[in-house]
Amino acid sequence: MSMNLNRSTLLALAVALLAGCATSTLESRRTERADSYAALTPETRELVDKGKLKIGMSMDAVYIAWGKPSRILSGESDGGKSVTWLYHSTTMEAQRYWNYRYVPHGRRYQPEPFLDYDYYPRHYTSAEVVFENGVVKSWRTLAPQ
Repeated sequence: MSMNLNRSTLLALAVALLAGCATSTLESRRTERADSYAALTPETRELVDKGKLKIGMSMDAVYIAWGKPSRILSGESDGGKSVTWLYHSTTMEAQRYWNYRYVPHGRRYQPEPFLDYDYYPRHYTSAEVVFENGVVKSWRTLAPQ
């Protein structure tokens, strides 16, 4: 009886933890920053709803459009203090290698070479947004290399 109770408790705990790990969506970010979203101009709101950026957008607008950055860097430029948001992504990269399989050859099996492959995750910086005085100064998306 106590073993079933422990399993039930563990299962309930696991479900609760997984429910708390939900990913951020555009809708959830709009709700989270409702005041900032309501203060956006109609043109900016339309861009944010499409996940697009433009020069002059506020940090809140970028957060709502693209979500939380993976890294935040601080620096300085001719325009003063700057903040750079980096967004990271993952791609699957194929790695090819020679392998062997055994094929029937008469009454015996003989090794035969063949080109095999596996996929491995590769992390990269997919976008960066540079802010000066709290607004977008520049932004760019980056393809995996």
